[in-house]
Amino acid sequence: MNDTGYGDYGDIINFPHPEPVGHLRMSMEKRAAQFSPFAALSGYEEAVLETERLTEERIILDEAELEVLDNRMNEIMGMEEPPEVKITYFIPNERKAGGRYETVTGKISRIDRYNGQIVMGNGVVIPVKEVFLWQIRDGFGTFHMLYFRV
Repeated sequence: MNDTGYGDYGDIINFPHPEPVGHLRMSMEKRAAQFSPFAALSGYEEAVLETERLTEERIILDEAELEVLDNRMNEIMGMEEPPEVKITYFIPNERKAGGRYETVTGKISRIDRYNGQIVMGNGVVIPVKEVFLWQIRDGFGTFHMLYFRV
């Protein structure tokens, strides 16, 4: 037994630490990264959050309702000065069934019948087939419902 108090390691305890030959010593940051936690299931957390996110069902308009919608668009576009409108429309979810409804307020810049889009003055493009509710602002600042699908 050794009297140094280090047990079996007393004979090597005072030797210099060996230095690597042929490469540099690893930095402390890289050494720490070896022991940092990792995600065994990459993307799992995002998938759980996406599953928890709620979506709404799209309300499908029938032919008569689409005709009413088309008539309202013609009325608005026939006005000398386009009024301020509030349009609620459906935005489909890209990852799962359903989506959400969004409301945009402003003046219509143009209606692109070829592509089936309403272009608002602020640049928002709304697919006509997704429109759910039309409202128009009167001279007193009140919005009135022009079209609504129940």
